[in-house]
Parts: sequence; C-alpha cells; structure tokens
Amino acid sequence: MRLSRYPETLAVVRLPAGADVPDWAESSSILSITATATETSIVCAARSVPRKSRHERPFTAFEVEGPLDFALTGVLSTLLQPLAEAEISVFTISTFDTDWILVPGDAADRAEEEWRRSGHTVEPAVPATPGESKK
Repeated sequence: MRLSRYPETLAVVRLPAGADVPDWAESSSILSITATATETSIVCAARSVPRKSRHERPFTAFEVEGPLDFALTGVLSTLLQPLAEAEISVFTISTFDTDWILVPGDAADRAEEEWRRSGHTVEPAVPATPGESKK
C-alpha cells in the first residue's frame, strides 16, 4: 500500500453530545467531525485547539492512497498489524474514498519505518486545494 504523510500536527478533541462545530476547528490536511449520542469528536489542527478543551495531541496523519473500493477487505488490518507489533497506538478515520491513520507525533518516524519494513511505501503528502481531486 502507499501512504502519504502530512506535516501538520493534529489533535483529537472531545466535545459534549450535540455540540456545534467550534469556529477554531480547522485544518489544512484533515478535518473530521464525528457525532454520536454520547459525544462529538473533532480531529483538527492542534494549533487551533484551546488549551482548556479536553483533547489529545500531537498526532501525525497518514493517508492511504485511494480511492479504495468498498469491497476491499483487510486494508486497515494489513497496515495496523506492523504498528501493533511495534506497540504504536493509532486513531483511524475512514472517508468515502480512503482511510486515515493518525499516530502519536513522537511515533510517526517509527510508524513510517515499520510500514517500509512491511513492504509499504510512505511519501510526503502533496498538498491539495479543497474541492480539487487527486490524480
């Protein structure tokens, strides 16, 4: 598999259930909002997150090259197994086209190394403009 590593430092923020998306939630790589009956979680740029908010940071994002067919199986397990063996924790997000794997910032280089050892390719991300599709 091919992965792209994003340079932006991210945070995962927990808000109460039903919370509106705050004005400070922004990002140049990925902005994800997930709402359930018990919480609202936001993945966004760490630089924007208020210190008093409940959050975890820093995270580095790796995007799996897509689009991935919905019928594919084992994509995440193939990529997460080497990280589990190296005791690197992850936070994953799936979009319509692909999967994203966030690892703690201090483990990003090790994650990249583990993926390369397992035969995967990791390259720096190529910035995209919102609304622009990749090749």
